[in-house]
Amino acid sequence: MGSLTSGRPGGNPDFGKSIKIEAAGSEPLQRILNIRLTPSMDEALRKLGEGRLEFVREAIAEKLKKLHEQEK
Repeated sequence: MGSLTSGRPGGNPDFGKSIKIEAAGSEPLQRILNIRLTPSMDEALRKLGEGRLEFVREAIAEKLKKLHEQEK
């Protein structure tokens, strides 16, 4: 068992080194967004499985791109 200064007992010593979330694009994923969804939206997204977060990021990026194009 570890001491008080060694971190959580049973913790992963490689956390943050070998386990990282890589951004698909050139920008790092540094911000967190919390949103409210309808139950049906949540269910549909959960059915996407592991790819649901990238799906949401891509959907937001597409909408922002369209919005930016309309502003021109």
